[in-house]
Order: sequence, then structure tokens, then C-alpha cells
Amino acid sequence: MTDCPIETRLAALGLALPPSAPSRALFLPGKITGNLLFLSGQICEWEGVPRYLGPVGPCFDRAQGQEAARMCALNLLYSIRAVAGSLSRVAQVVRVGGFVAAPPGYGEGPFVVDGASQLFIDLWGDAGRHARTAVNVASLPANALVEIEAVVELT
Repeated sequence: MTDCPIETRLAALGLALPPSAPSRALFLPGKITGNLLFLSGQICEWEGVPRYLGPVGPCFDRAQGQEAARMCALNLLYSIRAVAGSLSRVAQVVRVGGFVAAPPGYGEGPFVVDGASQLFIDLWGDAGRHARTAVNVASLPANALVEIEAVVELT
């Protein structure tokens, strides 16, 4: 059992943090400056194994894309806890950047990134609402479908 209210809310949603969120290259999972935590992008992988591969195809299911974005957000939550010490230190989610591997002309990338945004709102309420960018890209690391980055304000 956890004493962190955010982890309790996460469990109530039937979700859990991954056991790890390994880095694929030479960068930190996040860096604190002042009261802001800048989080490096996380792809839709679980313990280093990509679970949703891109790019978006002709029979793409938006709900699966949102699940991929939510998985990225879970990896970001792991990074917050690892860098800041506790999810309880998050005062608010300031900004989210989302990247969706998709072909030219695919216009639903923002709806895919909603999977991450919705998790932050579910966990922090109004403090989880954030500024956001959602763009389509030709490819992502490990051929992932989605990558999400964020900036959070800490207490």
C-alpha cells in the first residue's frame, strides 16, 4: 500500500507504474531547475520493450493509440517519482508535448495524445490540465507509435 494519494488514484483506475523506465540513449529522465521538472520524452514501452509500433496504418484504432499515449504517461510518472522522489511533489502539469508516428495527412494525432492528457487530468484534476503540442512525425525511437514529454511544477 502507498501513502501517495496520486499512486492511490492510479491504482483506483486499475493502473500501476512500470517497474522501470530505462533510457535508450545518453540523457537524464528529467532535470529540475527551480520548481520545474523537465521530463525527457518517453515512448510507449514497458520495461524497455515497445508495446505499440508505428506508424499509424490504414486500420488504425484511435483507442489503441490513446492506450499507447497513456503508457508513455505512466513512464513519465515513473520518471517524476525517480527524479523528484514522490508523485506528491507535483503541484501541476504545466506542458505536454506529444509525437505520433503517422503518414502525411493523418489529422488525428491530437486525439491520440489525449490518452496521456486524460491520465494527468484523472490524477490531478484541474492541476493536471496543461498546455500542449501534438504533432505527427515520420518515425520515433524503436519504431514506437507515440512519444510524450512533459514539464511539471513541483512543490
